[in-house]
Amino acid sequence: MKGPSGEQIQDFHDKISEKFEFVAHHKGVHRFCFTNKSHYHETIDFDVHVGHFTFYDQHAKDEHFNPLLEQIGKLEEAFYNIQFEQHWLEAETERQAIVNDAMSRRAVHKAFFESAALIGASVLQVYLLRRLFERKLGFSRV
Repeated sequence: MKGPSGEQIQDFHDKISEKFEFVAHHKGVHRFCFTNKSHYHETIDFDVHVGHFTFYDQHAKDEHFNPLLEQIGKLEEAFYNIQFEQHWLEAETERQAIVNDAMSRRAVHKAFFESAALIGASVLQVYLLRRLFERKLGFSRV
């Protein structure tokens, strides 16, 4: 690893699966070089944490927290909006379930009523047809 002025800061050779930590004490571009001597593709997990302090021993001040507090406020508002939307969706789901149950009950009642009406119409047809044929047979026998 090379620092902003090109000087070698750290040098690791033939390391496998290790964690290295580095704190930059000077501003500037730092360069990292990784070499894979294996014939297989390797994955490198490279996490960079960037802070805004010039020196590592500098203490946090109120002006450092103001941007964080603004972001926390924005996140709090977004979180509240999400919670509100979730409650609204839950209430809407409950309303839809109530409507669904009522409609299915109405559909079942209508089906029973239609079935009863069809059975009644069939019974009436049988009665009227019997009566009609009884009259015709009664007149033709005379």
